[in-house]
Amino acid sequence: LPRAQLQAATRGSRGAAVLRAGAMKFTQKRQTFDIVDGVTFAIKSRAVKVTGPRGSLELSFKHMPIDIFFEEGSDERKVVVEKWFTGGKATASIRTCVSHMENAMTGVTKGFEYKMRFVYSHFPINVSITNGAKRVEIRNFLGEKVIRVVDALKDTTVKRSEDVKDEIVLSGNDIDAVSRTCALIQNICAVKNKDIRKFLDGIYVSAKSTVVKD
Repeated sequence: LPRAQLQAATRGSRGAAVLRAGAMKFTQKRQTFDIVDGVTFAIKSRAVKVTGPRGSLELSFKHMPIDIFFEEGSDERKVVVEKWFTGGKATASIRTCVSHMENAMTGVTKGFEYKMRFVYSHFPINVSITNGAKRVEIRNFLGEKVIRVVDALKDTTVKRSEDVKDEIVLSGNDIDAVSRTCALIQNICAVKNKDIRKFLDGIYVSAKSTVVKD
């Protein structure tokens, strides 16, 4: 095309250039990982079910523009996560998807365990665990009379630490549920209308590990 026609074809209604030089797009990006022993995967339409000795977890990636399938010739022991015509930050969704599935494998084989410690200077925090280890009731936080209640998410269970004073242990197969339950407990004990550099009272995560130790 002549130069004038080419310029006209690449301009929008307001005269702004439509074609701009940008980051290079790859035709295809993929990442693979092996399924650990004792774990099976069921994949259908970007919905993944991970089954292991401790139970099963279901993950949905229907909101992500990716392909998930077993690698050919791997006897369903190697999973491929693939994305077409991607570039820049959008490529990060591949690793995100792989991380979720690897965490699920760890959950159904070893489980996740988070420990939380009570921090107080004057008013002792009283915590009681009810409803079959599924509910945490917090009393006397900063001397307040209100009872703070947090229900554990999904299969997460809560118990008192056997050897450490003022500590609770949260465990479960789903890392999202365990960590979000910890966040709910920590956030419900937020100090309001005071200098948080001085008032450090609260319940905080002190350790993260797995239920089955290596």
